[in-house]
Amino acid sequence: PVLLLTMLGMIVVGWYLNALRLRLLIGRRRLGQRRAVGIVIATEFAICATPGGAGGPLTMMALLLRHGVPPAKGTATYAVEQLTDLLFFACALVGVLIYAVTHSLNTYIASLLGVSAALLIGLMVLLALLGRFHRQVFLLNGWLISRLGVKGARQRSWAKKALSFRNAVLECFRLPLSILLSVFVLTTLHWLLRYSVLYLTLLGLDKSLAWAWTFIVQMLALTAGQLSLLPGGAGSAELASAALLAPFVGKSTAAAAILIWRFVTYYFYLIAGAPLFLYLWPTFRWTKSRNLS
Repeated sequence: PVLLLTMLGMIVVGWYLNALRLRLLIGRRRLGQRRAVGIVIATEFAICATPGGAGGPLTMMALLLRHGVPPAKGTATYAVEQLTDLLFFACALVGVLIYAVTHSLNTYIASLLGVSAALLIGLMVLLALLGRFHRQVFLLNGWLISRLGVKGARQRSWAKKALSFRNAVLECFRLPLSILLSVFVLTTLHWLLRYSVLYLTLLGLDKSLAWAWTFIVQMLALTAGQLSLLPGGAGSAELASAALLAPFVGKSTAAAAILIWRFVTYYFYLIAGAPLFLYLWPTFRWTKSRNLS
């Protein structure tokens, strides 16, 4: 029980760190820490409860709009947070590869590292190409929209929103270097806490496995969950993590560890986030009526 409470406390601390990150990106004076924590928890709930986490950016945009943050700024803030997360995973994977070089590897671990590196490199290349050729992407989207018969006024409205989003993203990256470094440090601390849950779970089950290997297992399992487009990767993440973890610790221990790990990093998000999300539901109705008007 003590270890379980410790891991739940780590998740709460991670929410607090993410709230600090959010305040740094949008400006501390716009949002207090308590409200920022509420926005983070509600957003995490929306990510876990919707297919592919699609509800996350919409939830953050709606809640920030209530605090005077324009929709473009809200969605851009969410995008920058995701890019910061990706940067952490890139750095962490480099660290894991360095660790792997100094330790003996079997074929199974080497294959996991290869798949992880390929996925991350592919995603970063895709994002780099998207950033480099974003003008061409906008033009292609405009052509596709026109082919679908969307009226000119609606096309111009969507184009304006896309440009506002791009400008808001660039505005985030123009923040002082000290703020950007602080954002990355907070991101690193959050993910180190969250990705230590499985490691601590295995320790509690009297199984010792290097943190680096638990990191790889979690990253691949959660990636499989995202690709399944199921809410929170429910089912697919469990199956993937069981297949990846069993060769290390055995099937029975893997099953018990996955049950605890998913409770802390998924079901706890739903349990804690659902009441807050329902409490903030009038905000979404207010945002919708404002946009329609």
